[in-house]
Amino acid sequence: MPKLACTTCGSASDLIVQQPGSAEPDDEGILRIIVTEDMPVQSTPVYVIDAEQIQQSGADTLSEILRGLPGFAINDVGFGADIHTGTAYRGHSINQSVFLIDGRPFNTNISTYHGGTDLNSIPTDAIERVELSSGTAATLYGSEAFGGVVNIVTRLGTGIPRFTGAAQLGSYGLSNYRGRFGGSFNDVDFSLGYERARAENNYVVPVGAANRGPDGRLFNGDTAVDNIYGRLGFAIDDRNQLDFSASHLSSRKGLLYFGFPLQRDRLHHDGLNLGLTWEAALGAGDDSQLAVSVGYNSDYFNTFGPTQGVFSRTGVLDTKTLLSRVQHDWQLSDRLQLQWGGDLRQTWFSGEASSTAPALAPLNDVENRSRFEGAVFALGTLRLTDTLQTEVGLRQNLTSEFGAYTNPSLGLNWAATPGVNFRSSWVSVQRNPGLDQLYLFDTVHNWLANPDLVPEQGSAWTIGVDTQLAPNLSGQVTYFGSQLNNRLGIRTGRWENIGLVSTNGLELALNWQVSPQWNTFLNYTYTSAQIKDGPEAGLQLGMIPFSVGQMGVGYRHNGWQAAVLASYNSGARRAFFVNPGDTSLDFTESWLNLDFTARVPVLQNLGLVIYVENLANRQYEKSNRIYHPGTAFRIGVESIF
Repeated sequence: MPKLACTTCGSASDLIVQQPGSAEPDDEGILRIIVTEDMPVQSTPVYVIDAEQIQQSGADTLSEILRGLPGFAINDVGFGADIHTGTAYRGHSINQSVFLIDGRPFNTNISTYHGGTDLNSIPTDAIERVELSSGTAATLYGSEAFGGVVNIVTRLGTGIPRFTGAAQLGSYGLSNYRGRFGGSFNDVDFSLGYERARAENNYVVPVGAANRGPDGRLFNGDTAVDNIYGRLGFAIDDRNQLDFSASHLSSRKGLLYFGFPLQRDRLHHDGLNLGLTWEAALGAGDDSQLAVSVGYNSDYFNTFGPTQGVFSRTGVLDTKTLLSRVQHDWQLSDRLQLQWGGDLRQTWFSGEASSTAPALAPLNDVENRSRFEGAVFALGTLRLTDTLQTEVGLRQNLTSEFGAYTNPSLGLNWAATPGVNFRSSWVSVQRNPGLDQLYLFDTVHNWLANPDLVPEQGSAWTIGVDTQLAPNLSGQVTYFGSQLNNRLGIRTGRWENIGLVSTNGLELALNWQVSPQWNTFLNYTYTSAQIKDGPEAGLQLGMIPFSVGQMGVGYRHNGWQAAVLASYNSGARRAFFVNPGDTSLDFTESWLNLDFTARVPVLQNLGLVIYVENLANRQYEKSNRIYHPGTAFRIGVESIF
């Protein structure tokens, strides 16, 4: 879906984004960026997109939001979206980045049975803003942040309680209904919402496409999603705040696995996330801030279907996690800040592999495993001069399976002029194998577990510059790289540490407020993720495109909104599950897509929304044998009461 606002915000304090949540936004365009003379507080770029900009973009899920941000290559959105179409950030998988809800991690680190973190089950109506960071942020939030850290901040109502609602209908059985009630009562802020989405996705696909049924249409591509989400904030006094958030996500979908001529497997996913946070200002001033949080996360994945039309199989992944976190931000002096604290996480994993196929039945298994993870961390930020700042971080980890390990980080900023900021970062990273990869047979893909796996280890770095080229024109350029040893992958049907992968890339982000009503932006990401060891040495990682980009032009005035977005993908190596005549060295064709979104005010609190995808009506290959249908539309209404 169109991404109108590329909110590239540079470093957190030198580039300030228009604050979200205003009921009647001004006509200064989609994004307003101001450069100040304050020292930046980040040594890597920080990208933020807020609720207002999400609404303007037409995004319906978190995947669609992230697709419009630099560094991401995401095909797991929209028509034909499937877990196989992929999500990558700076050449790394979804389990090699840290995803947070209100500062609490919700990754499962699960890989088999399509049990990875499902970003399409997080509705945008629940989101106040999305914050993307990297580098030394790994010290604070987790050493597995090879790509970066994505923090999803959920909505919290303010002001007079009111109801907002939306209804949409679209191509191929698409429907989406959502409502949210939120506001304030005395010292209590609240928000409660519900979303129901359906799509048949039964469009015509070309010969050779994944799951092409006898009638020439996409088969088993339907989806059904029901989500409930809410947040409650209570001001105990002017120094203490309690915050509670909860969400229940449920999806039912077919799978479009490109490894079989006609995939019939179904995927059920149910998730529950609960969290409570206490924030306190210690002492008499604002130089000492404490945050204490506890959370619970449950993810249940069930994949089931026939094997060869005769036998049946099922796979269950049930992960439950209890976690707690303490962080103290202490401004020790005008030049020195210390962020320190600790994390605890206990995970329980239950898995089942079952097949009636005679060749696979001996591998049927039920696994019950657990993992403890703890960490203490400290990140110091020192202003060396009025224009030079350094960050030094250390994260000491302890796990029940892989013992103790230490991950340091470094960062440096130089504000060369009020409008030019140079930055660099380096961080040591480690990701431990998932409990499913270690112990549970994958009866869907026929992949064997491997209890001898060792952690992925390496380092990641960035070098870049943030610039204010003109009062209404900003730009960010970032070189990123990583060296990842013992990368996990499949070799001869079994999870293995496949060796070294070297990643190098470039992110470019420009935003120009042409006039109070007109805005334009450009994102481009180049990623070289080269395998260094084994039989595929010298090749690009499968499913990772070399180039992706987005360019958009938007208009907004007196409640009227319109935008056109162009998206480019260079194509990616097929790598596996190829058709006869193809090889694993082949690349999918590049594609360029054009989308349109608009909002037309009907009444003061009622608007007509229109989304048209793929204006050129080109049925391009999103990923290995999975196709977009061509021109498709959504039309609906949005209201505020």
